[in-house]
Amino acid sequence: MNIPACTAATETQPYLPFARPHIDEATIDAVADVLRSGWITTGARSAQLESELSDFCGGRIVKLFTSATTALEVALNVAGVRAGDEVITTAMSFAATANVILRTGARPVFVDAELATRNIDASRVETAITSRTRAIMPVHFAGRPVDMDTVYAIARKHGLRVIEDAAHALGASWRGSRIGAIGDLVVFSFHPNKNMTTIEGGALVLDHEVEARNVDLQRFHGIRRDAKGDIDVVAAGGKSNLTDVAAAVGLGQLRRLEEFNARRRDLAERYFEQLVDDGLVETPARADDSHCWHIFTPLLPLERMAIGRADFVRRMHERGIGVGVHYPAIPGLSLYRELGYELEDYPNAARIGSATVTLPLFPAMSRSDVDRVCRALRAVLAEAGARGRT
Repeated sequence: MNIPACTAATETQPYLPFARPHIDEATIDAVADVLRSGWITTGARSAQLESELSDFCGGRIVKLFTSATTALEVALNVAGVRAGDEVITTAMSFAATANVILRTGARPVFVDAELATRNIDASRVETAITSRTRAIMPVHFAGRPVDMDTVYAIARKHGLRVIEDAAHALGASWRGSRIGAIGDLVVFSFHPNKNMTTIEGGALVLDHEVEARNVDLQRFHGIRRDAKGDIDVVAAGGKSNLTDVAAAVGLGQLRRLEEFNARRRDLAERYFEQLVDDGLVETPARADDSHCWHIFTPLLPLERMAIGRADFVRRMHERGIGVGVHYPAIPGLSLYRELGYELEDYPNAARIGSATVTLPLFPAMSRSDVDRVCRALRAVLAEAGARGRT
């Protein structure tokens, strides 16, 4: 339900999309240098980005991919998840979180989300474990870390691997430690709407050299080279290596990540200042600086509105404001309904999925942009007959 940018605007103000990457001139020059070099596929820039990300993640091993989705699928393989196994995950995420589990031949076991945080309800994870459970895949939704203490305590107790879907969470932290610097297998996304981008791309963070060599085989044709440089193929690997062109973008982004995230936190705080007291929408739970605010996703008061969400999005668009939807609950998607999942079993995820909207949030925005969004939101809700707290 995302409206393309630059197709609507007010007479005096440009269209404000819900997300937009910020690529500076130094990064553009770095990309041009790679293009002029004649070496544009995986090479020195990719190695440099892996090294700098490793430093960012406390010296852990980092492997780059063409997407976080592929990195998640490889992480499942590394964790030993096979056909017939079960993987516990959240009912509230992008479909890729569950799709990769299906692609291994395993079965997703959904746990409902917490309404306020949108994260998996960690208190319900242990009751979902069966003899077939092999891993837990929590999602740090919108950049808010899950309850890592509870999830990892359960995993240790039952001998399970943890695969953190940290697509939203680069720069977030748990109890003072960065996401990615701690934990088991951690996957980041560098999609254009994420906190940093490589245009498309992702990364897998892990600890063990043996597993890292397995990752190398899986992301590049199963090729192994001997000391003389001769190649052999020892696994049916795929191809998901990141290019140096993409890595050049990522290097420029990583150097500004903390600046970008600080800006996101400030903008999120402005949304709270504008929206919490009037009660027009239900905001996500407020957070401290451990949250990196990938997206800002209030819930619409649909029960008090004379229009539906699609009309709300359209009317915001007509006012020059882009609005997204992140996300419909996974068990309610056609694929998962056909597999026998019932959305009603996950009431919080169902409510979030039906009422959520994603308001603009990206580093180039100003606080006055947030104010503009909130004025438009109030106007549309007033037209729809919704009223806040009195």
